[in-house]
Amino acid sequence: MTVTDRVDRFAIDPFGSDIPGESARLRALGPIVPVELPGGIPAWAPTRYDTLKELILDPQVSKDPRRHWRLWPEIGDHPSWGWILGWVGVVNMLSTYGADHARLRKLVAPSFTHRRTEALRDRVEAITTELLDELEQGGDVVDLKAGFAHPLPMRIICELFGVPEELREATARLIAAIMDTSDPSPEHAAFVQEQIGTVLGGLIAHKSEHPGDDMTTELIRVRDEDGDRLSSEELLYTLLLVIGAGFETTVNLIGNAVVALLDRPGQLAAVRRGEIGWDAVVDETLRVHPSIASLPLRFAVSDLKVGDVTIPAGDAIITTYAAAGLDPAHYGADADAFDATRGADDHLAFGIGVHRCIGAPLARMEALTALPALFDRFPDLRLDTRAEELRQVPSFIAFGWQEIPVRTRG
Repeated sequence: MTVTDRVDRFAIDPFGSDIPGESARLRALGPIVPVELPGGIPAWAPTRYDTLKELILDPQVSKDPRRHWRLWPEIGDHPSWGWILGWVGVVNMLSTYGADHARLRKLVAPSFTHRRTEALRDRVEAITTELLDELEQGGDVVDLKAGFAHPLPMRIICELFGVPEELREATARLIAAIMDTSDPSPEHAAFVQEQIGTVLGGLIAHKSEHPGDDMTTELIRVRDEDGDRLSSEELLYTLLLVIGAGFETTVNLIGNAVVALLDRPGQLAAVRRGEIGWDAVVDETLRVHPSIASLPLRFAVSDLKVGDVTIPAGDAIITTYAAAGLDPAHYGADADAFDATRGADDHLAFGIGVHRCIGAPLARMEALTALPALFDRFPDLRLDTRAEELRQVPSFIAFGWQEIPVRTRG
């Protein structure tokens, strides 16, 4: 297909206003559905768990647009497509295939080994305690996202990669701008690209002058000593990926888990009594409210047969984690219900195969530290609004809340 083909495409809501409802409507249309992303980008959306898993694991599905997206040469002809460049116009683990992906992943892997993750545990616990102290000293009603769910993973990833204090706010704004899919204008796309160079270029310049015991310094060393393993462009965009994914997804994991439990007091009580483990809470949160709902883009290397539908070689595919997690064919008729007793450790929210999220153990450790500590400190914690009144971040990619107003005292 080309963008001029007349195909009935399901228009994805750029604001992500009702991701579960949209997933159900897509699923009713079949296991794989032609969709239109913000700005009019054509793609395919898997709607079922088995379909998504099969496509992720298929070696004939690539993440490299330069080699395998038929419409890559046309991006410049479509001003409203510029927003996608923050996802596929970069050169890092998210947009490479085969040997290039393996090379880049191997360079980043030392930051997220089990040993390195465990070494961060004391720091995660210390920051958690510090943030809870600040919440306790604040008013009765606070924004849990701004005061807890966001700063904890943000501070950890910034310390891991040596991001100086003066660049941290700008880094958070940059990642939020990339996640925002509600504005496909050329101006927004240009702002994102400019900020990537300014903010992360500033980080590279800072660490080049002030090296330290951090991963940015290590990646700079690799670039300078062995440019065949990491180019300057790959360095910039690898930092974009690992810093952004290293905190933004954990923000939503913590926030979504808190909201799910506060909206279900019976399950929260069972967790507090020890009848349900925190691991199960995290897995069910990732199944029902995955931090990333849909991730652009993957590409068919050859024609792919999905049921009675053929995805032509060169077409784009989005990775629909939210739809997969809510699939009743895999999780039962009540798949749309949050049930921490379900045992959903086979969810796909961290991916699967060679592209499985390299930072998953760190995200899990942060959540498993933060959540019990929060509810132990504030046993009377409750939402200060109805859960259905919370506002989703303006994105079909990210799945989380703009604010989480809670009352910390009874």
